[in-house]
Amino acid sequence: MSDQNTKINFKKLDQSGRLEALAALGQPSFREKQISEWIYRGAESFKDMTNIPGALREKLDEAYSLPSLCVRTVQQSSDGTRKYLLGLPDGNSVECVLMRYEYGNSLCISTQVGCAMGCSFCASTLGGKLRDLEAWEMLDEYLVCGKDSGLRISHIVLMGIGEPFDNYDNLCEFLRRVHWPPGEGLSFRNITVSTCGIVPKIRRFAEDFPQVNLAISLHAADQAEREALMPVAKAYPLEELLAACKEHTEKTGRRMSFEYTLISGKNDSPEDAKRLASLLRGMLCHVNLIRLNPVAETDYESSDRSRALQFRDYLESHGVPASIRRTLGQDIDAACGQLRKKQGGAQAK
Repeated sequence: MSDQNTKINFKKLDQSGRLEALAALGQPSFREKQISEWIYRGAESFKDMTNIPGALREKLDEAYSLPSLCVRTVQQSSDGTRKYLLGLPDGNSVECVLMRYEYGNSLCISTQVGCAMGCSFCASTLGGKLRDLEAWEMLDEYLVCGKDSGLRISHIVLMGIGEPFDNYDNLCEFLRRVHWPPGEGLSFRNITVSTCGIVPKIRRFAEDFPQVNLAISLHAADQAEREALMPVAKAYPLEELLAACKEHTEKTGRRMSFEYTLISGKNDSPEDAKRLASLLRGMLCHVNLIRLNPVAETDYESSDRSRALQFRDYLESHGVPASIRRTLGQDIDAACGQLRKKQGGAQAK
């Protein structure tokens, strides 16, 4: 029997890699679809794949492994939100969040272990980035949380730990895998990718995945203030970012979302609302206003409810659609900006 450490991770292989591996074993191409369907069902061993010939299962088990993410902890919020701490094969962990809405269940997944973007109000970036998540690990976030919760997850937002466009190739492979019709077959229109504003990838994404929703973490309508909150703004100035966003909406015909976290005394004044309205007026877009969720390591404070309402009303009255995002999971540090990479062994659920 082969040592587990010498086996090739079968989940790492893309479709062409799986076909090649099976062809080397003298197998017809339809076996790839059968095996992949078992992986989407959560099979943890080739021995579980009962419609695969026994001799092939043994050969696959000799040469390949089927690792999966493990559930280390699950926290349940008073509003029904569930936060998962998932263990990765290398001992690292990431968090993802399952939220329940009237339209279905939505999973916020992570794309990296940590984040290199350095946004000053976000817990995910504390300690920097350790590594990218691979496509199979992102898919496993979806499969493991669905299996553990027993719920059908109909929507995905890539707004967890990490900058998706800083892990572009794995992001794209994940999108192809979760959309694969014989597997989950999740509609691209039910997926939203969030970026802090990596301009070249915004342009490329319009070509690669025009049906996937795109959200921009904006958080300021002034270049200097945005640089203070988000270091990425120094590389991609506001004017350049907005030009790329307009190109994206024109090319795809899809509405752009702008995320704007309201931080007391930083970006929530009437002048800030005026600047934002001027910046976005005439664009095919929607602004999601997010009252800052607390992060212990920062001294930022959230705008109060009345200030948030005034900000929204100003945008609306000046032709920019806006809403205040409903806060979910704040009591378990699962709200926007609160997810973080963690390490440690398995813990009881």
